[in-house]
Amino acid sequence: MIYRKTMVFGTTMALALSATAMSGWASSHREAPAITKTPKVDGTDFYMFRSYQEGRSDYVTLIANYQPLQEPYGGPNYFTMDPDAVYEIHIDNDGDAREDITFQFRFDNDLIMNGEGFKLPVGPDGDKKDIAIPLRQFAPIFKNDIGGLNERETYQVTRITGDRRSGAGAPLKRAGTSNLVFEKPVDNIGQKTLPDYAAYANARVYDVDIPGCNMTGRVFAGQRAEAFAVNLGEIFDLVNLAPIEGDSAPGADDDGGFNGGITQDRSNDDLVGTHNVTSLALEVPISCLTNGTDAVIGAWTTASVPQAELQDPSPSYEQDSVFGGAYVQQSRLSAPLVNEVVVGLKDKNLFNAAQPTIDSALIDYVTNPTLPELIEILFGGKFGLPQTLAPNNFPRNDLVAAFLTGFDGFNKPSGDSFQPSEMMRLNTAVPATPRNQQSNLGVLGEDIAGFPNGRRPGDDVVDIALRVVMGRLCYPVPLGAELTGNPGIEDTDDDNINLGFCKPEDAPVGMANFTDGAPISAAQLGNFFPYLNTPIPGSYSN
Repeated sequence: MIYRKTMVFGTTMALALSATAMSGWASSHREAPAITKTPKVDGTDFYMFRSYQEGRSDYVTLIANYQPLQEPYGGPNYFTMDPDAVYEIHIDNDGDAREDITFQFRFDNDLIMNGEGFKLPVGPDGDKKDIAIPLRQFAPIFKNDIGGLNERETYQVTRITGDRRSGAGAPLKRAGTSNLVFEKPVDNIGQKTLPDYAAYANARVYDVDIPGCNMTGRVFAGQRAEAFAVNLGEIFDLVNLAPIEGDSAPGADDDGGFNGGITQDRSNDDLVGTHNVTSLALEVPISCLTNGTDAVIGAWTTASVPQAELQDPSPSYEQDSVFGGAYVQQSRLSAPLVNEVVVGLKDKNLFNAAQPTIDSALIDYVTNPTLPELIEILFGGKFGLPQTLAPNNFPRNDLVAAFLTGFDGFNKPSGDSFQPSEMMRLNTAVPATPRNQQSNLGVLGEDIAGFPNGRRPGDDVVDIALRVVMGRLCYPVPLGAELTGNPGIEDTDDDNINLGFCKPEDAPVGMANFTDGAPISAAQLGNFFPYLNTPIPGSYSN
């Protein structure tokens, strides 16, 4: 398919925008002041898409990532989950901004040998003492031999119908068994400890019986390689780059790029290939997620901890504090970048604690966004630029559709109870695009199985979101064939349709090819569940 674009401004504009256009753009890594205190419950990314693994077209994959910026060598305790927290993936299948289905993960960490851990006899003959070792492992670990692990981390998953706290819950079980407990693989410590990590971790992908489903699903919880591509260091150094598609970009989908802009290069990416993350992944039959005839679902992730904590002055391995009271939500995530670039600093903690039903209280951040206005204040009328840079269609209904409602006739719920709210929305009736045919620009790249219709690991959400915020949807988009089901108009003038939110004159720079220069594509990731790559080892020596 042809992706039509036109560069509308030159070097001066690009250099001016480089100072501000991208500050704060990171998917959800340490995005609010309070969450920096509790990294074990910091949700980083959420993926939701029709499974594109061969033979799995009847499934939706849900991946909730936690614990950002994991250095592969981050031992000796690495990145276990919080056993006092609950980690949840919520599904709204009637559009009322309330969870109808919740998948709740709870973790447990146990030392072997009745909680004492592995011990070594130390001392002179005849007077040796059994002393506990300081490490999580004491011998190599293999696919079918985990005898060298000193600590075992396990988890259980509960499917809750209705309200996440008062609804009816039933556990997921290993398929065909009564076993409710799943093993979380230890992090990729290094190749001497784990000579074949991929085989070891893949053996801990479980087929599961899901309550209320007549088909089995799959579950995995464990460390994965980071898949969120972003030019993080340059961005936070006052955006030390020109965020426009550069010329001679390898594999670029533009018409030669623009002299002075940044060139797409993997070396611009600070996360993929250098950091790991912890993934909670589920593959669920579509029929077990949708409601009635509406194929659209909404979803978001949370992590919550008990309200009260009393620190133990004599902590043990099993207990360093006593917790009590109701669970309080610490982290919330659905569509990427919302709490970073849309919600004001003063309300970031509130957004993380809020449920979608109260999102109307924060709607001004979407209808009247500040980022485009900041760019205009700083650079409008200067350096030979036009006075007006920010889109001027108010309220910004293009962003309301992208962040709060979904798009009419596509991924917006159709029920009478519909309430706008911030969550990721997926039209499960749209077939999955095979990995080798996916556009990393998702819907903007004429691939309607991608972001913002759900999100796949290979979708370059930074570039997509930048372009939408600066007004790309005010211009015709080449989606006529995809949205009308008329393949006869593909790549013709009739294929370019206006979505009706605004007009081209409302967005002076809406056709600019904004980018951070850190590309990602599905080809760099897995083609089977759980899709994210094997985590980077802490040591390559074996």
